[in-house]
Amino acid sequence: MKTYLKIVYLVLAIFLILPFVTLSSTLPALSDTRAELEQELQNIEAQIKQLENELKTTTTQKKQLQAKINQLKKEQSVLVLKIKSTNLTIKKIETNITVTEAAIKTTTQRISSDRVHLATLLRSLREQSDTGFLLPLLEPGGLSQTLDKIQSYETLSINILAILQDLQGAKRDLDKKHLELGEAEEDAKTMLSIQTIQQQALRSKLGEETSLLENTKGQEANYQALISNQKKIAAQIRSRIYELFEADRAVTFGQAVEIAQMVEKLTGVRAAFLLAILTQESNLGKNVGSCNRAGDPPEKSWRVVMKPERDQEPFKTVTEELGLNIDTTPVSCPMKDKKGKQIGWGGAMGPAQFIPSTWMGYRSKITALTGKSVANPWDIRDAFLAAGLKLGSQGATNVSGEWKAAMLYFSGSTNLRYRFYGDNVVATANKYQTDIESLAAGS
Repeated sequence: MKTYLKIVYLVLAIFLILPFVTLSSTLPALSDTRAELEQELQNIEAQIKQLENELKTTTTQKKQLQAKINQLKKEQSVLVLKIKSTNLTIKKIETNITVTEAAIKTTTQRISSDRVHLATLLRSLREQSDTGFLLPLLEPGGLSQTLDKIQSYETLSINILAILQDLQGAKRDLDKKHLELGEAEEDAKTMLSIQTIQQQALRSKLGEETSLLENTKGQEANYQALISNQKKIAAQIRSRIYELFEADRAVTFGQAVEIAQMVEKLTGVRAAFLLAILTQESNLGKNVGSCNRAGDPPEKSWRVVMKPERDQEPFKTVTEELGLNIDTTPVSCPMKDKKGKQIGWGGAMGPAQFIPSTWMGYRSKITALTGKSVANPWDIRDAFLAAGLKLGSQGATNVSGEWKAAMLYFSGSTNLRYRFYGDNVVATANKYQTDIESLAAGS
């Protein structure tokens, strides 16, 4: 419930802001002062950060709930198997009880039958006793016959008594087994009842957790929608701020500082260092290449100076997107040694001197940050921003990483053969830092 309230409050906050900042119609009505727009952007970015934190929390909750649901499903599967096992145990006990009851019945019948036989034998003995054994004794061989008969009766009675005792013992054992099986059946049925209750409780818990998961997914979608909406607003504001930097290629140092400081906020690369790189590359946009210009000879054409398999197709794409004449858009010439032999390839574009293939990896990042539809390597602002992004990825977000980043920017390595470039950039950056601080003190 607390999470829902947070979403409601955030939505209300956003819609309270929207009358002042909208995606299209009301934004141009804002004052064209960068300070106001930057403050508005800062507010929007703070809201985005808050929403992203809420989204992160909600996403974590969703993952935890999903893990819990998975665990509950495993427990449910185990319990289902236990219930099946208990049912099988009950059936087995019931079968054993049936067999035992049949054995008890058979044994009881045998005991009754043996008792009848024993009673018959005892009556016979009594009858013999009543008639006496003397008369047969008077007959020839009578003594022997009489003794044999007495022995036979005695043996038979002893055997019947032994069988009767065995049967009675067997019946006691069967009665005991029957009692134990009854108790085991009762225990199993009790366990089955407990397991069934557990299954019902588990099913209920699983339903609750699944419902919570669905709610969490809904919250996550709400946050994502809000974040997307706020990012669109932020992009609109950045685009407006960006357009306020009205500067052509021949910028003043003051204008260049403002653009570099804007890029510093977006990339974390120090403004003075960025200015030093752009000075080294194109004298802050004043020298953007001396090949492929109108009137240049064929040997200076982009078809000759650019590496065919790497840069020519990207150059076509860039010029087509910007509506530029591919045959008269200036690019850098290849370097040459003292003997005039070409070293490597030319074709670098604009103030930041990006080769076309490298530029293709940065244009979408630039449009995402500026809100522009198409990035332009000859636009001083886009050039500064592209350089800042590249330098930042190479470690220039702190002073200790600037020299290495400058070397990588120039040659793709830290080969000390080219250390003059890194040394010059660092020295120029230190000078510019002093100049920027002086400008700030005098403002």
